[in-house]
Amino acid sequence: MLTRTSQYLKEANLIDGAWVGADSGETIDVVNPATGQRIGSVPKSGKAETRRAIDAAHTAFLEYRKTSAAERAKLMRALHDAIMDNQDALAELLTMEQGKPLAEAKGEVGMSASYILWYAEEARRVYGDTIPSSWADRRMMVIKQPVGVVAAITPWNFPSSMLARKIGPALATGCTSVVKPATATPYSGIAWGVLAEEAGFPKGVINVVTGGSGDIGGELTSNEKVRKITFTGSTEVGRKLLAQSAETVKKVSMELGGNAPFLVFDDADLDRAVEGAIAAKFRNTGQTCVCTNRFIVQSGIHDRFVEKLAEKAAALKVGNGLDDGTTQGPLIDKDQLETVEKFVADAREKGGKILTGGERHELGGNFYKPTVISGATKEMRFTKEEIFGPVAPVYKFETEEEGVALANDTIFGLAAYFYTQDLGRTFRVMEGLEYGLVGVNEGVITAVEAPFGGVKQSGLGKEGGHQGIEEYLESKYVCLGGLGF
Repeated sequence: MLTRTSQYLKEANLIDGAWVGADSGETIDVVNPATGQRIGSVPKSGKAETRRAIDAAHTAFLEYRKTSAAERAKLMRALHDAIMDNQDALAELLTMEQGKPLAEAKGEVGMSASYILWYAEEARRVYGDTIPSSWADRRMMVIKQPVGVVAAITPWNFPSSMLARKIGPALATGCTSVVKPATATPYSGIAWGVLAEEAGFPKGVINVVTGGSGDIGGELTSNEKVRKITFTGSTEVGRKLLAQSAETVKKVSMELGGNAPFLVFDDADLDRAVEGAIAAKFRNTGQTCVCTNRFIVQSGIHDRFVEKLAEKAAALKVGNGLDDGTTQGPLIDKDQLETVEKFVADAREKGGKILTGGERHELGGNFYKPTVISGATKEMRFTKEEIFGPVAPVYKFETEEEGVALANDTIFGLAAYFYTQDLGRTFRVMEGLEYGLVGVNEGVITAVEAPFGGVKQSGLGKEGGHQGIEEYLESKYVCLGGLGF
């Protein structure tokens, strides 16, 4: 363990300003996916601890909602500074528990700070409305108020920045939070509690509870004091949370699974497309919801694209994320490794050609070789299912209409990418793709200033941009009468 991470490697829940264990005393081990070594443990909490955290958040909300936008912005700027002052330590902690290369982890921590700063500024821009009145003796207005206690459930692949997109607007609007980080990567979530203390937030404004998703999630969705659920994770889990939240009619934000297409047209800049493909597919070893799941390449450029993609993929350096030069870390655990193997075996059985990779890496453990598969067909599993690993299947198409139809042939609609130098095609394809995010001649497009969220079964609501703050606000219409006119 690296010593500079120690101040953030808390092995406890944060509830109402106190660092506490689970009532039962039970814990969950946290393992470094690159080495298989135990990093530490966190409390295995349940309904009772979660209920206390909700009560603490509710009590804190009654006062925190009264603070001015300027006060909240000041606290958030202090939180931003605390993150950036400790960026290296937080990045090391993230790499230790998640496995991604240190440079990527450092970038994620920096992005987390950027979200906090963005929403510190947006806190001062929550505008209401005055409405021309239908009555001469009345005045009409709309005011915006914080929704209340927010439950934030975050995934293991981006354990810091995914939480920043939820905590940022919550803090900015005057909401309080109960955070449930993924059990595979809890320390980056717990670190937000330490950082909030450093920044001077009142106790109870941010509470962090670790443990099994069933008991904690059940309490978060059923407790009437929780007024909003924000979740990033699989569509399968999202459906369950939506159903559970319906009982108490909560506001919900759902950033769910993806099946991102990456279209390359014959007129694309080939080298630019290949560079974008590597970034869009292999970032975080393919373990992101916006990673390319299907490369859909027009026939005229197909062979050259596949050759260059395989060459670039084979050159990626696989290793421990803390080692210099590593560009591909491990998969998160053995289950994910075996899932990736099944996708590749299925493709091979159905006629796919493995151009590079296609097997476990010589390092052993959870490492898998970056893989490119040509000859992908609709019958292969990854046509409909999310891979979440370093496997790039390539499909061939002939016409623009065929390519767009293939891209849209999925229940998902989170991110899509396409490469062309034809202006007319840019607008036709951009408007024709059924996705919440579209990258044109770019493979990495996420930015704090822009809304992030999907359509179809990839989710509800937006995170980021000025749109993201609306998810944490209620609009209240007020009609003022008796004004003496």
